[in-house]
Amino acid sequence: MTATTLKTRSSREVYRDVLVELMPADERLICLDSDTGLFSGVDFGEAGDRYLNLGIAEHTLMGAAAGLAKEGRVPVVNTMAAFASTRALEAVKVDIALNNLPVRIAATHSGVSGGHLGPTHHSLEDLAVMRNLPNMTVVVPADAATTDELFRQALLLPGPVYFRLGRNATPDLPDGPPVRLGQARTLREGTDVTLAACGPYPVLAALDAADLLERDGIAASVIHVHTVKPLDTATLAAAASATGVVVTVEEHWRAGGFGAAVAESLSEILPVRVHRVAMPDAFVPVSGGQRYLLERGGITPQAVAARARTALGRPRRDHR
Repeated sequence: MTATTLKTRSSREVYRDVLVELMPADERLICLDSDTGLFSGVDFGEAGDRYLNLGIAEHTLMGAAAGLAKEGRVPVVNTMAAFASTRALEAVKVDIALNNLPVRIAATHSGVSGGHLGPTHHSLEDLAVMRNLPNMTVVVPADAATTDELFRQALLLPGPVYFRLGRNATPDLPDGPPVRLGQARTLREGTDVTLAACGPYPVLAALDAADLLERDGIAASVIHVHTVKPLDTATLAAAASATGVVVTVEEHWRAGGFGAAVAESLSEILPVRVHRVAMPDAFVPVSGGQRYLLERGGITPQAVAARARTALGRPRRDHR
């Protein structure tokens, strides 16, 4: 069974359900919504007065969250990733990050998971934006289980967190090491190439690419990197030292994203090349489903395997 045939759940719904579960027991928690509809019909119980829908006013949302955090609350801002990282950026930078306030930005519709809404709602720049802000922790869960664990852990951090979520249900990952914020998870051991991936479909593409490479006698390590900042450089460096070749996979533009973070980090300590599989440096000119747009952008197991073979100088075998 390949990773892509496993059961699916929506990470944004998992995050929502965890937040609704925790709010009645922690009076510091406040949910600030931007009229997304994610919480329509949700019963917050005794915490109902701590759900505030401020409407489509993302900049105001961030400023209000900063004020609440300054007064000892733990606000969770619910909005779309495209607007959290661009429209509201000044408030995120000046009000939240500058003051190192414990605001959790739950950014849904990340990458091209809102692909049916067109390029205005695609978010292929947010990792580059958010990881460059001092004090900001950047977390990218890759399935329902990691969403649940990482959101609970993120709530305990003293500073701001950008929590990148997709819109659609995505397959669960195979079992792996315990989920710890800031610690990458090695899902598969290999000696020839390291595939480091960030986000649901990139991790699945890396796992399936490892299967394709195995047919060619290439043993690939697969590392699920769910925390982009702070980056687990130690785990990545150990894998890179063992294999000598690193291929990164992400649902983001090449410039400034996850692959760039890995390349920047490893270049300071190892003589290793980082080969990046990412969305092309262009606006996606069409609307469509997430899987279609990712395939159109070359985020596929076949593309990852091909990049690894090229990096290793080992052409694909004929398996007929």
